[in-house]
Amino acid sequence: MPKQKLWIILGAVVVVALIALVALNGAAPQTSSAATVQTISPQDYQSRFAADTPHFLLDVRTPEEFATGYITGATNISVQTLADRLSEVPKDTPVVVYCRSGNRSAQAARILSDAGYSEIYDLGGVNSWTAAGLPLQ
Repeated sequence: MPKQKLWIILGAVVVVALIALVALNGAAPQTSSAATVQTISPQDYQSRFAADTPHFLLDVRTPEEFATGYITGATNISVQTLADRLSEVPKDTPVVVYCRSGNRSAQAARILSDAGYSEIYDLGGVNSWTAAGLPLQ
């Protein structure tokens, strides 16, 4: 009799394990964590994204700040409106974001990552750009 009980218990454990396995396989797949945002310096940006390298340069400052000077080729979408304007940002090309000091660019990079963008570079602030002696338009 004890062997029969052992086999019954073992059988029950196997059945429970199989049910759990089937349930896990049928569950919604877990998505990978959000894309890793890479920090990029002004010098690295210039060497990596030469004029002919496809990318989307995104200035997330306010329109008023943008009007005071911006990096050539940038598109201005303020971080406050970015979530509502994601359709204007291509998903099939690297996106490089910057702001004034680096805080809003980090916030924008998180918004893009959460929205499924996979190749995101945080250039930080335009202050670093000009401190490196690089021009604004």
